[in-house]
Parts: sequence; structure tokens; C-alpha cells
Amino acid sequence: MITVNPKKIPGKWCEGYALDWHTISSTFIGYDEYGHEQFDTKRSDIGEKLYLLKYKSDRSVINEIVKTVQGFLLKWKPPIEAVVPTPPSKKYRSFQPVLEIAKALSTLTQLPLHSRCVVKVKGTPEIKSIHGYDERIHALANAFSITTSVLKGKTVLLLDDLFRSGATLNAISDLLYTQGHVADVYALALTQTRSRS
Repeated sequence: MITVNPKKIPGKWCEGYALDWHTISSTFIGYDEYGHEQFDTKRSDIGEKLYLLKYKSDRSVINEIVKTVQGFLLKWKPPIEAVVPTPPSKKYRSFQPVLEIAKALSTLTQLPLHSRCVVKVKGTPEIKSIHGYDERIHALANAFSITTSVLKGKTVLLLDDLFRSGATLNAISDLLYTQGHVADVYALALTQTRSRS
């Protein structure tokens, strides 16, 4: 199993965690032949697995990631009744890492997966390229919608891959409470950036 070092994450949810830092260190080592900066990056165990999944399309790591998430949930014991993945920021991707992890987690834990109850209805710039929290919240205003009342009164696990400022998770949590009428939201991110800006 992947070694993790869970960290509490603050937000509009009942309780939330990131399983570990995404990167441990990143050292500038020079430029490539095209003038692009190059870094020697060391990632946490789960950060490396997530990197392989997202950027190298290595689906073989999904099972290990999901077993790690399940192991953490068994220790954490949130009273969740359903899994809700954050909607993809890049819809054109044929493979959506957070959705695939949520599907596998649903199968392993027997928790219902509600992957289409929160949808992105407005295009936004890449949130990671917006540095201020208030600007991120502004960019995410009215970006999501609830499509069904199936979660009314339920306690849900809101799942994302990376926690930076919490803007996306906060926007979706707000929506789950106000439009979805959920009883409670527990947030879980696989990794957390060292910078919140």
C-alpha cells in the first residue's frame, strides 16, 4: 500500500483531508534544448502515483490508489453514503482520472457513485493558473450545477485529486448544500500543494 501522511484541509465541509503533499521538493536543474525550464521533482508516494495516472496515462496505478483511499476511509470513518467526484476541468480528455478513481472506489467500498449529479455548466480558465483565492471563487461562480435531487438528505464524500486553495471544493460543497440539500459533505483530496495561492 502507498504510504500517506494525511493533512486536514479547511473548507465548507464537515471535515476534510488531503492524503499527502503532492511534491516533496522541486529543484531547478537548467533548461532543455528548447529553452524550457527543467526541474528535478520529488513527489510523495501518492503524488507520484497520481502523476503517473494523470500525465503518463498509467492506469495500472488506479487499484493501488483506491486501496490506499479505502484504507484511509476505514481509519477516518466518515459516515458517508455516496461518492461524488469533482467534475473534470478538461472535458475533452478521453480519460478522466478523478472519475476513474471514484468509479473504482465505489466498486471497492459498495458506496453509490453519483458522477453526474454535479456538472460543470460554464467554461472557466484553468484554476491552477489563477493565483488569488478570491479570483478563483469569482471564476467558479455559477460554473457548476446540480442535476438531480438523489443526494437530498445524504452524507457524501466529495473527491478530488489535488487541493490547492480549496476554491473548487468549496464552490461544489456550497452547491451540494444549497441546491442538492445534502445532509453533510466530507472532502477528500488525494494530494495537496505546498502553496495555497
